[in-house]
Amino acid sequence: MKNNIIIIMFLCFGSAWSQQDSTLVYKKRVLETTEVDFLSSYYSQDGNNASVTGGIGTEELTDATATIVVSIPLNEDDVLTIDAGISAYTSASSSNTDPFDDSDGATPWSTSSGASASDVWANINADYSHSSDDRNTIWNADLSMASEYDYFSLGFGGGLTKLFNEKNTTIGVSAKVYLDTWNPVYPIELRSFEDNNGNLTQGLFSNLNIIDQNGNTSLAYNPVNYKSIQDKGRNTYSLSLSFSQILSKNAQFSVFLDLVNQQGWLANPLQRVYFSDVDNYYVGNAASIPNYTSSGNTDVFQLADDIERLPDSRIKIPVGFRFNYYLNEVFTVRTYYRYYFDDWGIKSNTASIEVPIKISQKFTLYPSFRYYDQTEADYFAPYEQNLSTEQFYTSDYDLSKFSANQYGFGISYTDIFSSAHIWELGLKSIDFKYNNYQRNTGLSANYFGLGFKFVMD
Repeated sequence: MKNNIIIIMFLCFGSAWSQQDSTLVYKKRVLETTEVDFLSSYYSQDGNNASVTGGIGTEELTDATATIVVSIPLNEDDVLTIDAGISAYTSASSSNTDPFDDSDGATPWSTSSGASASDVWANINADYSHSSDDRNTIWNADLSMASEYDYFSLGFGGGLTKLFNEKNTTIGVSAKVYLDTWNPVYPIELRSFEDNNGNLTQGLFSNLNIIDQNGNTSLAYNPVNYKSIQDKGRNTYSLSLSFSQILSKNAQFSVFLDLVNQQGWLANPLQRVYFSDVDNYYVGNAASIPNYTSSGNTDVFQLADDIERLPDSRIKIPVGFRFNYYLNEVFTVRTYYRYYFDDWGIKSNTASIEVPIKISQKFTLYPSFRYYDQTEADYFAPYEQNLSTEQFYTSDYDLSKFSANQYGFGISYTDIFSSAHIWELGLKSIDFKYNNYQRNTGLSANYFGLGFKFVMD
């Protein structure tokens, strides 16, 4: 009898352990296997309102970006995601920092071929996320770094997501901090003026012939407002709130609110400003001065009066919503609207629609349209319309009043079985996207993006 009791106890405990092991073994993982995304894009733009040359001149820019994103399941509940990217670009903004290093002549209407014509931007981001056993609570923490020729950025943050109502309702909150440090680069004439204590016979100016508005040689150039920046820090603090609700088997609705506070040097030291109430000075062909604001100007450049100056604080508040509706097995409609305002006087509206069209089991098309408009910042004025007596000023057309349309098209290939392989990586999807952007100020741009998603066998 005693032996029977012991056997029954062992069987009961064995059954209990077996059930626990079964629960652990068959617990659904947040991410089943390692996923690897290879992303690349090419962007080009052109326009006639370059901020680096005071609101006129070429905005020509090209940018090629390569990014790799690796998501690694650490266990059933935890995922580590590493995102690293590099971007190589050529830009009129950077090249015309020193327009006088171009043997073809200095002008705001061409891109200098000197050493400052191109640069590289790089970033890396690490995100760790944990999901509760019931998958109703998710928290994450992230750390990021980015570097370019004129700044370094360190960011960190975290968030919490809660799912309710059988996962039909989702509430999220996240916070981020970015600590940026400028390595300021100034227009070369201003930098040389300061370095040589205003002596126009030394440094850069020893090789340049400065002329006034009438084309006469002059040593009166004196950018009295200019001084290099002292506070080289720029900090950004953001808080994001979101709410999502599944309304039916076909409809989903979500709303979001962001609160962003920026402190420090928020202007760009590379961007020139020209005043309407001071005399103009140039380098180049005096005969081209009357034609200075025309793209036909090929051989004269106006010396800066100052760099842009903006307040050392800014509060941004965007609020918006998304509504997605599944029509049938072929069509889905995704809509988006955002209203934005800040304490610099900008108010904007963004509205977009995307209609995924499933043309087969593996292929989906993504036509899209986006509309944007904004009001003018309090401190914006076009070329030569700012006043030297003002505290803040800029001629950056990103802060001007404008509207823009963007037309897009994409195609996606998806293979849930990942039958195609490269080494130990199974191809899960391929995505291609094209966008054409048109701003009513004359800026136009084209974007091409290509992405590959792989899963580890």
